[in-house]
Amino acid sequence: MSKVRALPVMEQFYTIQGEGVHQGKPAYFIRLGGCDVGCVWCDVKDSWDAGKHPKMDVRELVGNALEHQGKLVVITGGEPLMHDLDYLTGELQKAGLRTHVETSGAHPLSGSWDWVCLSPKKFKFPLEEFYPHADELKIIVFNQHDFKWAEEHAAKVNENCSLLLQPEWSKEKEMLPLMIEYAKKNPKWRISLQTHKYMDVP
Repeated sequence: MSKVRALPVMEQFYTIQGEGVHQGKPAYFIRLGGCDVGCVWCDVKDSWDAGKHPKMDVRELVGNALEHQGKLVVITGGEPLMHDLDYLTGELQKAGLRTHVETSGAHPLSGSWDWVCLSPKKFKFPLEEFYPHADELKIIVFNQHDFKWAEEHAAKVNENCSLLLQPEWSKEKEMLPLMIEYAKKNPKWRISLQTHKYMDVP
């Protein structure tokens, strides 16, 4: 197992998971610095440069997570799997915490995960190794071409993977009606919304 004991952390906070299959659950978020995917509509571009964010000891991160009642920890970014997460996730699980990752799949899978949310991006395609491990496929819908993109990835995941369409925030009013009609015609898909933005929580 990797012994990467310190990681660049942009922010960490206890909140409500706002999107995806686990929407509505209390969760402790650890947002790691570093991303080379480069989504033009990214709302956390400050996370891209890992060097801007101080490295924190894994034991401190675990201790901070344990200060809260929720037992779910979400590792996000940036692109969290730019880093080897074996040691972090191992220590979190030893402490009795559930580990979830939100990733584009553009870097090799490391870590021990209770839930893998794969959200592929056109700016840097996911590695093939991710598809059998994905518990949730979340496609960000920016334009109508993204429905075809969604189906291409849905054909690769395992049969138990939850399939979600989520509007890009700035295009929600335009794309959501199309998504509703698409899901009605293709009921294997569910719609995910960024409810944390409606709730005004991080």
